[in-house]
Amino acid sequence: MQKVFDALIDGYLLDKVGISENFLSLALSENLRNNLIKLFEDDQLISAKTGNGSETNLNAAVRSDKIFWLDRIHENQHENDFFDIMDAFVVFLNQTCYTGISSYEFHYALYEKGSFYKKHLDQFKSNASRQYTMIFYLNTNWKLADGGELCVYFQDSSQNISPTNGKSVFFKSSELEHEVLLSHAKRMSITGWFRVD
Repeated sequence: MQKVFDALIDGYLLDKVGISENFLSLALSENLRNNLIKLFEDDQLISAKTGNGSETNLNAAVRSDKIFWLDRIHENQHENDFFDIMDAFVVFLNQTCYTGISSYEFHYALYEKGSFYKKHLDQFKSNASRQYTMIFYLNTNWKLADGGELCVYFQDSSQNISPTNGKSVFFKSSELEHEVLLSHAKRMSITGWFRVD
């Protein structure tokens, strides 16, 4: 994984957005995608909110995705395999970039056709613990016409990133506003944050 970690961070340092086409193996991506599909079919996903703590809001005009938090207490082998990689990545970040990451949080996200998430920052105004955002896409056979790009905003430009299977994206949570453009097909991912608590 060292080469994959290095390449992702090199891209982040160069462009403020690190992108990897193979951070997770295809097998693990498939198993996580199957987990998400099963959760969706079993009606386990919840409508996502904005804000944190006691200041959360359910506003479908801002975001319309559905989520389910990953957790080792689920004792799901594929989620635990994912967390093992995240643990190794935290060690890498702390040893090579001196980030001081102490924890992380990740959820599945599913955007049904017609769903979106308007422009926002991932770091809360009242809580600066989220340091880095990371997204893993789980969409096979994704086409340009399916939409659903991650649009990342820089000072004088923007970048659209297609949510194709196996792709991972990494950026600083407090620096880059971004949005999920309107999706014309079911769009699946794992999204999370590396934290300093």
